[in-house]
Amino acid sequence: MKALFFLGRMVFGGFFLYNAIHHFKETKGLAAYAGYKGVPNPDQAVLISGALLAVGATSVLLGVKPKIGTLALVSFLAAVSPAVHDFWNIPEQGEHMNQMINFSKNMALLGAALLLMGVPEPWPASLG
Repeated sequence: MKALFFLGRMVFGGFFLYNAIHHFKETKGLAAYAGYKGVPNPDQAVLISGALLAVGATSVLLGVKPKIGTLALVSFLAAVSPAVHDFWNIPEQGEHMNQMINFSKNMALLGAALLLMGVPEPWPASLG
């Protein structure tokens, strides 16, 4: 079970680490999209959300302060999902479907992060 938990952590944390890197490499494009979606101060929002992703991903991957790390991921997902993936406001069928899929994916990831918050510390195979 410890090996499965570790593997799951690597996949879960790796997903968020990849997205954190993407936020910092593509800040301009993501900020333009966030601005289009009505996010206030989109440049800062992308950098802050990238920082939440980086903190959360690193924490999950290393097992250091995992409750704080998963809280960062929960904060990111809870804020970004309704603001950016608002499928209920999109009448065009194809884009409606894309945003509904992304919103649903984020809700599943939010559920997984909440589950991880319930795992007693220290986590198996952790540095902290």
